[in-house]
Amino acid sequence: MANRIAPIALLAGTALLALGAFVPVGNAQRDVGVMEPDEAQAQLERATRESQSAEARAEKLAAEAEAAGEAADKTAREAAALAAQIQGFEADIAAARARYSLAQTDRAALSDRLSKRQQPLVRLTGALQTTARRPLSLSALQPGSLKDLVYVRAVLDSAVPQIRDRTSALRGELEEGRRLERQASNSLENLRLTEQELQSKRDELARLETRQRLASRNARSGASRESERALALAEEARDLDGLMGDIDAATSLRRELAALSGPVMRPANLSAPAGTAAPITPDPAPSASPTTAAAPPRDFQLPVQGRTIAGFGEERDSGLRSTGLSLAPAPGAQVVSPASGRVAFAGRYRGYGRIVIIEHAGGWTSLVTGLARINAEVGDEVIGGSPLGTAGGEDPAITIELRREGVAVNPLQFLG
Repeated sequence: MANRIAPIALLAGTALLALGAFVPVGNAQRDVGVMEPDEAQAQLERATRESQSAEARAEKLAAEAEAAGEAADKTAREAAALAAQIQGFEADIAAARARYSLAQTDRAALSDRLSKRQQPLVRLTGALQTTARRPLSLSALQPGSLKDLVYVRAVLDSAVPQIRDRTSALRGELEEGRRLERQASNSLENLRLTEQELQSKRDELARLETRQRLASRNARSGASRESERALALAEEARDLDGLMGDIDAATSLRRELAALSGPVMRPANLSAPAGTAAPITPDPAPSASPTTAAAPPRDFQLPVQGRTIAGFGEERDSGLRSTGLSLAPAPGAQVVSPASGRVAFAGRYRGYGRIVIIEHAGGWTSLVTGLARINAEVGDEVIGGSPLGTAGGEDPAITIELRREGVAVNPLQFLG
């Protein structure tokens, strides 16, 4: 009988050792955080969509840069394409983190199930190993009748199949644990490689921005004067709404001046007799006023990727309604221009950190707040996707406001 028990004890002991060896590797690996399953699944789906969208934008901008004739336009679109690639890598990193979190959640559930089965298996293994080490002759000489020995044999015959079935199921769950282990390790490896690619693209963008900034400064002599005027407006404005109103007024005035006809030309014949009226030339047709243009900025996009923490019109702690859309991106995330336009303000503003205000065609203005670093300057001509700066490093929040003639509108309704 001891000879029959020994293989079963060995089988149960092997399963027990495997069970004891199965421990989560989250502490041994890099700490990327574990989210709730629903939150991780939602982040995975959102990051997958954002990655696909960023990849499409990058391909489009790269094609436009290839076809651009002017060097400045080509450089701007190359920078926008790099920024889109950076946003794509950031989305891939978020997806990898979500996959790792889901794998860790599954492994924790499996570990909990196995721990509940560990104690009965420990007791069974101990009893079988004790019986297996007892010589058969000693078992025959122990107190008790031969009938007791027959009963023990019958119990073992009925227990052995159940032991085999349970250890077989246990081996299956242990194999599932090893699969989840590999899945988590692959997610961490993909995360590491994507972070390396992200850093490489950020370095490339920084070099391109440096060249672009030097070329822009050499070509634009009035940049300092425009920046000084923007800072003066910021000092005079009592709040952000006042600053936006002043910039809208300055923009309208500049457009009205640009729409005026040029100076009256001298008559072609200066020897014409006095009182002879010069030929009257019709004035050019007036250009469309900003108030008549209702089309939103073309190819409008959100400046950063992340989950929404405050929607348009949502009531804030102050009791006022939100006039923009607030997003929570990854720390240090790339922030881009939501559409083509001209930078009207770029710098710190009281209570809002670093902000960028962009004038768009047709009386539209966008405001991006919460940046930790700004790469744009007042007077810069940007395209949709041009890099503006980066988000903060700890609990960042980026807010985008879109206004038409000074009135805030919901930016989500203009997303392509």
